[in-house]
Amino acid sequence: MPDNLYPTNTHALAKRRKELSPDASAAFEAFSHAVFADGALDAKTKQLIAVAVAHVTQCPYCIKGHTKAALRHDASEAEIMEAIWVAAEMRAGGAFAHSVLALDEMEKAATRA
Repeated sequence: MPDNLYPTNTHALAKRRKELSPDASAAFEAFSHAVFADGALDAKTKQLIAVAVAHVTQCPYCIKGHTKAALRHDASEAEIMEAIWVAAEMRAGGAFAHSVLALDEMEKAATRA
C-alpha cells in the first residue's frame, strides 16, 4: 500500500476535526482513554486485541497506531503477528459459518424443483 493512499493524520487535521465537533471529539477521547486503561485486561492485551480488530476492520490508521501502542506496551512481534492470525481466522470463520445460509437456500430450491 503506498504511503499516500490515505492522508497522514497530521496535527492540523486532528485540530480541524476537533474544531468542527468539539463535544463529540472530547467524548470520543474520554471513551478511548477509558477503554484502553488497565482493568480486567492489561494495556498490552487490549492493544493486541486492537491490532487484531484493526486488521478485520481494515483501518490503516488503527493498524499503525495500535501496532505502535502494542510495541510500547511490550508486546513482541510474534504476539502481534499471532493476534493478526487470530483475526484472519475469525474473519474467514465468519464466511465459513455463514455458508449454511447458502446451503439452506440450495436445499430449499432443490425441494421446490
